[in-house]
Amino acid sequence: MRVFVTGATGFIGQAIVQELIAAGHSVLGLARSDGAAETLARLGATAHRGELADTDSLAAGVHACDGVIHTAFIHDFSKFEENCRTDRRAIEALGAALAGSSRPLVVTSGTALATPGRLAVEEDAPAVSPFPRVASEEAAAAVAARGVHVSVMRLPPTVHGVGDHGFVPILIGLAREKGVSAYVGEGNNVWPAVHRKDAARAFRLALEKGAAGAWYHAAAERGIPFRNIAAAIGKGLGIPVIGLTPEEADAHFGWLAHFAAIDNPTSSERTRERLGWQPEQPGLMSDLDGPGYFAI
Repeated sequence: MRVFVTGATGFIGQAIVQELIAAGHSVLGLARSDGAAETLARLGATAHRGELADTDSLAAGVHACDGVIHTAFIHDFSKFEENCRTDRRAIEALGAALAGSSRPLVVTSGTALATPGRLAVEEDAPAVSPFPRVASEEAAAAVAARGVHVSVMRLPPTVHGVGDHGFVPILIGLAREKGVSAYVGEGNNVWPAVHRKDAARAFRLALEKGAAGAWYHAAAERGIPFRNIAAAIGKGLGIPVIGLTPEEADAHFGWLAHFAAIDNPTSSERTRERLGWQPEQPGLMSDLDGPGYFAI
């Protein structure tokens, strides 16, 4: 299968490209720059020049391939709502190009969109919320209504491994700056987690044998207490670990306060059963026990 991958040079995207090629597929990766094209060439993929906001370039990539994995997202939190609208338009453009065919589309979303505070399962619809990121699942549903073979892969708040530049490195940088590693309240709220290589395998399996209209959870670990994550960061940096009130947390974490307090226990039981997905890589706490996350 020739697969069009958006976000192909990202932290997760590169792992997906490598997973697809190792499984015998060929990859056409969306590339915004010469540097991105060079990265794809090193990975053994072909570059397709374009960007997420250029819907014509997205359609051209779709027409050249047998399936699509959409992982791209513009991670500029100062323009978060605008970037969510861009993502919606991108998914709609990918779906329009796939309409009338049986070629699969896998769209990326997050487990944190499910109802917080209780175990999230694959069939859960996104919680009714003003959170703009829900646009990705709304767009996927609109595309599915047109008969497109689309499925949704929900990722945990932390996808870890070498090269991670997501929430955990941000928390480490914040702890280093503040001189303390913090959690909210008792720190009993939990984050699910997955290693990037295990996430990449889940995407491949969803592409190869995922059901139309299905949701999948790439959660290798159901829920790690945030207190434990803070403790590992404190140990790695050699700094105190403290609990904060919600008011103190707002001042300490800033825009990250919502995520630091989120309680997102997540099941991947149906994903494992339906896709035959079995995580094999080290867990988050094992990764945090090594030096990789704390090298300056």
